[in-house]
Amino acid sequence: MQKKKSFMLLFAIIMVLTTVLSACGSKNNENPGNSSETTNKPATDATEQQAGDGKADTSEEVKIKMLLVGGKPIDYDLVFGELNKKLKEKANATVEAEFLDWSDWTQKYPLKFAANEDFDIAYTANWAFYSDQAIKGGFMELTDELIKANMPLSLAAMPAVAWEQSKVNGKQYMVPNNNPEVTDKAVLIREDLRKKHNLPEVNSPESFANYVKTIAGNEKGINAYNAKAADGWKWHELDQILLEQQNEWNLVDYSMPLAYKLDDATGKIFNVYDTPEFKALVTYYKDLADNNAWSKNVVSNKNDVWQDMKAGKTASYAHTLGTVAMNLAEMRREQPDVELAIADLTPDKKKIAAISTQNGFAIHATSKKAERSLMVIDLLQNDKEIHDLFMYGIAGTHYEAVGDDKFSATAGTPNYTGFSNWGANSPMNRKDAAYPVEADAIATAWQSKVYNFDLETFVFNDANVKNEVANVGNVMLRYAIPLEYGLIKDVEKGVADLNAQLKAAGIDKLQAELQSQIDAFLASK
Repeated sequence: MQKKKSFMLLFAIIMVLTTVLSACGSKNNENPGNSSETTNKPATDATEQQAGDGKADTSEEVKIKMLLVGGKPIDYDLVFGELNKKLKEKANATVEAEFLDWSDWTQKYPLKFAANEDFDIAYTANWAFYSDQAIKGGFMELTDELIKANMPLSLAAMPAVAWEQSKVNGKQYMVPNNNPEVTDKAVLIREDLRKKHNLPEVNSPESFANYVKTIAGNEKGINAYNAKAADGWKWHELDQILLEQQNEWNLVDYSMPLAYKLDDATGKIFNVYDTPEFKALVTYYKDLADNNAWSKNVVSNKNDVWQDMKAGKTASYAHTLGTVAMNLAEMRREQPDVELAIADLTPDKKKIAAISTQNGFAIHATSKKAERSLMVIDLLQNDKEIHDLFMYGIAGTHYEAVGDDKFSATAGTPNYTGFSNWGANSPMNRKDAAYPVEADAIATAWQSKVYNFDLETFVFNDANVKNEVANVGNVMLRYAIPLEYGLIKDVEKGVADLNAQLKAAGIDKLQAELQSQIDAFLASK
């Protein structure tokens, strides 16, 4: 018996040494397409055996399960039925999607991974748990071998910088989107109401405050500004406009109040809540709240703010330029008597271009269909016929094609929209033929103000401060959000209480860890 135990111990040691030596000999940090080294492959089942050329054997049909963010489209079955016909022809695969509704996706998304549920492809982004799940082991590493063998279209079309930007700790976990954009936010306003009250153009924080206070004081039954604070976001869009954009700061991660100045080459981190700029902003918000600029129940609001605006219940809301532009085009189609306008509140400030992780798809770490899943993502992003189906629905039903690069909406357009198909964004995207010219003008102006900086690809690893991150996040939700909606009577005391609670939650340790990682990152450049 003792001999058997000794043999088993020796065998275990040999296996460990073999694994370590194998790992030391692997090479995973090069860009896809630049290495001929063989890297570790994920586990496969019978449906994913490798063919002689390194690609998955597609002789057996497989069903790929997708995890998407957003509400399930009304015509999901119709569109995905057609999509699956094409995917079966080209990859012998079909897809089935699960949708996490906007009202609760932030809670449900990480639970799917923690419970190790059965799915293959997940939408992810730098704002949607990408680095978090990559570090935790929720996503499969996408080796050069996997990408080369199964994603020829992406390999040819994707810029090398996009692959590089989407690495976490030197490893690839995402197929990023291939459609760069500026991520700054803008405000959509009721231009007809602005004109009705003879107000000046809305193009600054001051003119915006004048607009919402005037609407609140003179238009009954309309929220002058609307927001949805009940979905777990710790920063609302106005914060991003009036705090980040206005001051030319960049928050490292929206789960913490730590930022740096865009033009600070040293990357010195500071607590946003402990700045004169934040105190001035919450005073600004308090003035708006006191003048009834938004509902007293804004913190618990779960309504779709755009639907409220379409229904005449809201006079302004903030979002990305692309989103407000599409909303403007939609209103012009459906309610041409209602005049909207896009307001850029920070027109002269530096702009940040989205890195490639703004949208993308990853493979669940436990998927047994990784190769075929990558084939599907490759087609969703780069095959024109499949891309059009996934992004816009069925031609003639959900949109009308206008040439190769534009579309016109139809009565069926609202039946296939509102979810995260953006993971397949690529140069094949169509632009709405009714896309407002003023939005194009703003986008062009923004592009000329894009500011590139070393830290734009930095990813924070919270492994050493997970408790502090969680504790600080809880403080932000409890103490910061009410301040940012002007619901705290004594602003001075509110800011002091917020920072005291942050200190107790471990903000100093978190800041020191973040600064250490940033210093190391910059030193390696």
